[in-house]
Amino acid sequence: MAAPAIASAGRASLGYPAAETARARRNSKIARDEAPSAGTPLPGAARRRPRAVISRYSAWSLARRALTGARWQRAWRAAEPKSSYEVVVIGGGGHGLATAYYLAKNHGIRKVAVLERGYLGSGNVGRNTTLVRSNYQIDGNTQFFEHSLKLWEGLSHELNFNVMLSQRGQVVLAHGPSQLDVLARKGNIMRLNGIDAELLDRGGVMRMLPFLDFSSESRFPIHGGLLQRRAGTVRHDAVAWGYARGADRQGVDVIENCEVTGFLRDGDRITGIETTRGRIGAERTAISVAGHSSRVAALAGLRIPVESHLLQAFVTEPIKPFLDHVVSFGAELFYISQSDKGGLVFGGHIDGFNSYTQRGQFPKVRTVAECAVALIPSISRLRLLRHWAGIQDMTPDGSPFIGRTPLRNLYFNGGWCYQGFKATPAAGWCFAHTIANDEEHPLVRHLALDRFRRGNGHDEYGNGRWTYKQ
Repeated sequence: MAAPAIASAGRASLGYPAAETARARRNSKIARDEAPSAGTPLPGAARRRPRAVISRYSAWSLARRALTGARWQRAWRAAEPKSSYEVVVIGGGGHGLATAYYLAKNHGIRKVAVLERGYLGSGNVGRNTTLVRSNYQIDGNTQFFEHSLKLWEGLSHELNFNVMLSQRGQVVLAHGPSQLDVLARKGNIMRLNGIDAELLDRGGVMRMLPFLDFSSESRFPIHGGLLQRRAGTVRHDAVAWGYARGADRQGVDVIENCEVTGFLRDGDRITGIETTRGRIGAERTAISVAGHSSRVAALAGLRIPVESHLLQAFVTEPIKPFLDHVVSFGAELFYISQSDKGGLVFGGHIDGFNSYTQRGQFPKVRTVAECAVALIPSISRLRLLRHWAGIQDMTPDGSPFIGRTPLRNLYFNGGWCYQGFKATPAAGWCFAHTIANDEEHPLVRHLALDRFRRGNGHDEYGNGRWTYKQ
């Protein structure tokens, strides 16, 4: 296997189609106060009417632009920060953008700013293995992730942006009778909650995934598996761009390259935020910053039970279509799928020590590669094209926090462990409800920040992940 290379974070220009030409503006039926040049912030009059700036994607608009020679305009505005907002969302990842979108769409709160310290997609929303599923067995998490999967299923239509959902199905493997019993119990819980689940015996897994190691010399014998056909993958970049464009259409200011450096307080209230682009007033403030949760919360004087760890992901060189499903390895927290470009995308456990580096470590590269070859021996000669690391919020019980904080108008969303990307739509939906109503959404009341003080932990590690630790 060739030495891996650290993946590039991507180009900031990917979310920014060029502005329309003068000819297109003359032919367009979309009203504009003033036509901006590419990369120029819109004037105040246009910012107040974002719906008039961004057209709807459709076959008709594609044909019209092709016939008129028009170029596509920006997907979202390069907004400048205003002096104050009704709600400021700190963190321009998937959760932060989804929260802002649903605040405007579901609750009519449009004086909202999303602050991103880099460019959109530079954080965890662009550093994951793109899996979506709802095969959870702990009450509360089961319903939450099913709600998220249902939102995923309609998200492209909702956002008018193709998020490339591929419901190829996920198979979680069992490597012993006890693991198969656990999967049967999980499948029954899923079905009782109206979630699709199918228990497979060894023969069923062999027919579906004949390239796995079923030999008598296999390191981890396969006894069966649990299949969720609606699980699959989503293009992570498209999720960030789609929510950013959708929020912008609703009037939200998406402000990039704006790092939070402090909070303004008046007693037990947050009155504003200090940023690298100036001071911004806020009636309500929401923290949704993935791996930097504890650091940003500390700026507001909060100490939360969250640690930051690295979680690596890997991509091989491209090969012909080979793996039609997502496969999870029951002997280790390992998962693998094939991308639309042909590369095998896989990952494993966190690196196991605190870090903010976003760089992978070789011992974990070796461990995860061993899992891949033990599961699918035929890929042993593939070259590793690249690998990267995301910064994970890890909590004591493996479940996240989402809700209010001891500061009356400050709200927190973080600690998602391995579950952040698949939770994106539901997390935004429920967090927006919590901010708008100052009351937790029913789906996330069990994820309150004070649950450990009350002795009410929600042990996703001890139950939901037991299968992987045998």
